[in-house]
Amino acid sequence: MTELKDDLAALRIEREPESPSSGRWIRVVVLLAILGGGGFAAWKYFTAPQPVEVEVATVTLRSAGTQAQVLNANGYVVARRRATISSKITGKIVEVNVDEGMAVKEGQVLARLDDSTWRAALALAEAQAGVARRAITENEVRLEEAKKNHVRLAGLLKDGIVTQADVDAAKANMDSTAARIAALQEQTHVADRQIDMARTDLDNTVIRAPFSGVAISKDAQPGEMVSPVSAGGGFTRTGICTIVDMRSLEVEVDVNETYINRVEPRQQVLITLNAYPDWQIPGHVITPVPTGDRQKATVLVRIAFEKLDVRILPDMGIKVAFLRNDAKAAKGAAAETARPVALVPKAAIKTDGTQAYVFVVKDDVVERRAVTTGGTDGDQVEVKAGVTGGERVVVSPPADLVPGKKIRVK
Repeated sequence: MTELKDDLAALRIEREPESPSSGRWIRVVVLLAILGGGGFAAWKYFTAPQPVEVEVATVTLRSAGTQAQVLNANGYVVARRRATISSKITGKIVEVNVDEGMAVKEGQVLARLDDSTWRAALALAEAQAGVARRAITENEVRLEEAKKNHVRLAGLLKDGIVTQADVDAAKANMDSTAARIAALQEQTHVADRQIDMARTDLDNTVIRAPFSGVAISKDAQPGEMVSPVSAGGGFTRTGICTIVDMRSLEVEVDVNETYINRVEPRQQVLITLNAYPDWQIPGHVITPVPTGDRQKATVLVRIAFEKLDVRILPDMGIKVAFLRNDAKAAKGAAAETARPVALVPKAAIKTDGTQAYVFVVKDDVVERRAVTTGGTDGDQVEVKAGVTGGERVVVSPPADLVPGKKIRVK
């Protein structure tokens, strides 16, 4: 074992100790190499052309058979026939037969009021009419007696048995009885009218639907007071329910008065419900309402649905696209709508003299491409040649943007 250790010790190579100066030079060289590499990288970064930050949009296609849009507006679905149902008289509700969402038919009983007072008033009116008729019968009997007495006294006057004064008194009694009967007959007519009024009031305790529709709200409950006018502070209801005729739904939009010249009756439109953004509903303009709103500088336009749907509900928010409807478009409608049309935002179109062009983005690099433009479609421009659907174009390109420039999308 001792000989093996001696042999291994004989194989070890003795090295001279490194001087401190040589190690320091090595570290300096390494540091300089690192700084040089970093500086070169920084120089390359700052001297390399930087991409331009731009906004891009995708070229869309208007489907074949679809007309161009000339105007867009927002509005709401409204019902031309809508009513809050109340009673004609003040009374306490004893029965409500309607709930929200219920379909009702014209004449259907919606609610009933307490009718005890009105039944008593009807009975009183009928009793007064009965008294007046019985009084007429009694006076008719007296009139017959007065007539006979007058005839008898007139005969006795000829024989000199009675005086003229007796005959005149008999005639006066006869005439007064006839006049009393006439007055009682008028009272009977008045009593009949009172009966009619009492019956009307009694009938008014039953509230019926004035037209067929759907109840959209229920505003009163049994036990509450209801009145056709506001009374009793907040404890008296003025309405029982609200009914909407779903067949009368239409659209109302406010159009800026600057663009109202683009709207005309019977003009075709596309209606999009905010609740169903992918569903376009055809419609047409009924009429612009012939007055302006000086506060908003708008004109109200009424629009009809070509076909109603159960998904269309009152007060829904909508967007309306007014379609081109001029004579030129009508003449060439078949040619214009026979094929899809590329649409590009107006801000993407640039001009150089008479030539229009756009910057098309390909692999983060732009290229300038001449285009042939057509009419407008809302806030977009029809492009007949130069771009295809799905390509990306730069919107509002900056002045320093040139072909071949790298870009970065905002």
